[in-house]
Amino acid sequence: QVQLVESGGGLVQPGGSLRLSCAASGFAFGAYIMRWFRQVPGKEREWVADISPDGASKSFKDSVAGRFTISRDNTNNTLFLQMNNLQPGDSAVYYCNRNPPYRDYWGRGTQITVSS
Repeated sequence: QVQLVESGGGLVQPGGSLRLSCAASGFAFGAYIMRWFRQVPGKEREWVADISPDGASKSFKDSVAGRFTISRDNTNNTLFLQMNNLQPGDSAVYYCNRNPPYRDYWGRGTQITVSS
């Protein structure tokens, strides 16, 4: 079955960097647009970035453009999010998913906390 496992989160100071990974299985990873989302308690999950199946096309939420980079390894079915110059407003649980999602499935996400 479809499985998405996010990792790489943690506590980081403002201005710091983290690299998130998303291990995908149970579907043809290389055939799908892949996306990163984030959610803070009490708010809707919001889109952060996406990447085309071949990795050539990428899009970013305005507030992270220039600081975040999305990439993928289709050989190993893994999606990445490199996050630089992190700010407190980036604190959230980060999720990956394919587009379109498989039913209402979401992984557990990985928590990012940006604080001094």
